[in-house]
Amino acid sequence: MTHDFIYLASQSPRRRQLLEQLGVRHALLLADPDEDAESLEAVIDGELPIHYVERVTLAKLDAARKRLERRKLPQAPILCSDTTVAIGRRILGKPADADDARNKLSLLSDRSHRVITAVALAWGGRTEILVNVSRVHFAPLTDDDITRYIASGEPFGKAGAYAIQSAAGAWISRIEGSYSGIMGLPLYETAQLMRQADVRF
Repeated sequence: MTHDFIYLASQSPRRRQLLEQLGVRHALLLADPDEDAESLEAVIDGELPIHYVERVTLAKLDAARKRLERRKLPQAPILCSDTTVAIGRRILGKPADADDARNKLSLLSDRSHRVITAVALAWGGRTEILVNVSRVHFAPLTDDDITRYIASGEPFGKAGAYAIQSAAGAWISRIEGSYSGIMGLPLYETAQLMRQADVRF
């Protein structure tokens, strides 16, 4: 069965933009006000970063499936994704406040880190998940660099306290992997899933 559109269960404007780049028609399937969507992203002690993004992505997908049924919406594939930043086994999630953002950006300064993004698609009783791992190298950051970036508001709501498509791009001396994966939705893996589900794009 060919699908003309999918549901995107994500608030991220970047993921919407990337789906549009692929030419995938989509409708948003966002959490209800009484859903505690943030709790799905809680880190379990000792969990490896790659296992974390897989678990969180599948939890988001399960919540989105239930949302679709509850709202009695037309059936279509559902796409979910999650991104985290990792140094070794350490997960650098979204900063809780300005101090947390400063600590995270200080950790990233003058070193490489991994950006791990899982993307999952559910359709017709089937679920497939793919993971993209990219490596990003930051130049040395000064205290002023970090202070100005925090003042811009960009770190908040972003894994690792930065977005590659923001002013932080000026600090990135090189990447190995997928630019779109670092943004939050790896297009190569997403396109693979779309083809498996026979989504028209």
